[in-house]
Order: sequence, then structure tokens, then C-alpha cells
Amino acid sequence: MSLLLEGVSKSFAGSGDDVTNALDKIDLCAEAGEFLCIVGPSGCGKSTILRLIAGLIEPTTGTLSLNGKPIRGTDPMRGMAFQKPTLFPWMTVEKNIAFGPRMQKKRKPEMVEKMLRITKLEAFRNAYPHQLSGGMAQRAALARTMVNEPEIFLLDEPLGALDAFTRMKMQDELLEMWREKKNMMMMVTHDVDEAIYMGSRVIVMAPSPGRILKDIPIALPYPRDRLADTFLRYRDEIMRLLGIGSEKTS
Repeated sequence: MSLLLEGVSKSFAGSGDDVTNALDKIDLCAEAGEFLCIVGPSGCGKSTILRLIAGLIEPTTGTLSLNGKPIRGTDPMRGMAFQKPTLFPWMTVEKNIAFGPRMQKKRKPEMVEKMLRITKLEAFRNAYPHQLSGGMAQRAALARTMVNEPEIFLLDEPLGALDAFTRMKMQDELLEMWREKKNMMMMVTHDVDEAIYMGSRVIVMAPSPGRILKDIPIALPYPRDRLADTFLRYRDEIMRLLGIGSEKTS
């Protein structure tokens, strides 16, 4: 499974004659089993890339293809999760997870059970969203997307609203889900340490308009030691590219 972006640019019309150039000539290739993390300052088009791949918007110029076929419109095989958990408040955890397959008339009770197990929500299958902690609600939202078995899992800052302890725990749980499913994951994050900890590649972007500064393969085994010399060298390299020196971002 191969994802290819060639010369992708995206502009948005503003008021009057104003035009915002969000992305400029993005070239990117990714394969099944890779975990790409995209970092960069606000306004560099990180989320725009995910929305283009999800088929929520179309490029102004350039092409996007999956397995050689143009990406047009949305598809459950390109699943997307957002920073705020999107759960139906009147449905239990189990019914939220089963919603996608049911709408597609594809009953997947075994996959629903598997998602409950992977996300450690088996004991909360009959709970409603308001009864869940922030981390549990996010796990349920991730499971609801993953149950469709997407070829590409797009994550738009899914951990950004969590406290530090829950966020680190969720990082490990997401990695476990990725290793279990062996699909392609692409995650937008503002946290450089998070990107290095999770990604097999880190895409560093610059703004105005958004463009790729560098595509960095992370040659570290999992699980990763955040205090290891090699980890810290990757951090320093990415910080320099972002013009932040050796300061730590969050």
C-alpha cells in the first residue's frame, strides 16, 4: 500500500481578493506499516495535509493517490481522528465503536471485541461518554475509527487536550494499536518529543506557505528512551530546523 502526494498545493479564499496559501508543492510518499509524525509551527498546513488525504478537501494543484488511484472524496479506508473525541453521547462505548460497520451494513462483532480489547475498554463497553475520563473517551474515539480497518489512520493532534500523564500513556497505547494493525499512521503534533517517540519518520514543516523542510527517518527501536543520546540528537536537529534552538516544545 503506497500513498503519494505530488506537487500538492492548497489555497483558501478569504474576504475580498485575499487568498491564503496553506501548502506549496508538497511531495510526499509513504508505505504501509510506517508511522509518520508531522511537526511545525501553527499555520504551516499540517492539518491541511491530513484533510487532503482524508478527502475532506481537494488540492488547488497537484495530485494525491493511494495505490496508484486518485484520492477523491472520503472513504472509511482513510480514517481520521481529531483532538476532541467525537462520540455519540446517547450511545454506549460498544455501540459507538460498532456504529461505522453498522452504517456500512458490515457487522463486525469480532472486530468490535478486538478494538475493546486493544483500547482496554472491555470493562466499560456499557458506559456512556459522559461516564468516561478524557483518555478513555479518546481511546473509544480512536477505536471507532480503527474498527473500520482503515489502510491509513490520520490523527490530528489526538492527544493535545490530555494531561501529561494520560498523554504519555496514550502514546504507548497508540503505538500498540499501530503494531497490532500494521497499517499506515500519520499524526500531526506540536510536541517534538512526541513525534520522535512515536514516529518511524518525522516530517518537519515551515509556514507561509506550508512546505516540507526535511523528512527525517527515526532509526531507533521501540520502546524508545526519551533520555537516550540519539533521541536527544534528533530533538536538537528538529529544534534547529524549527528555529527554536535546543528549547523543548510542548
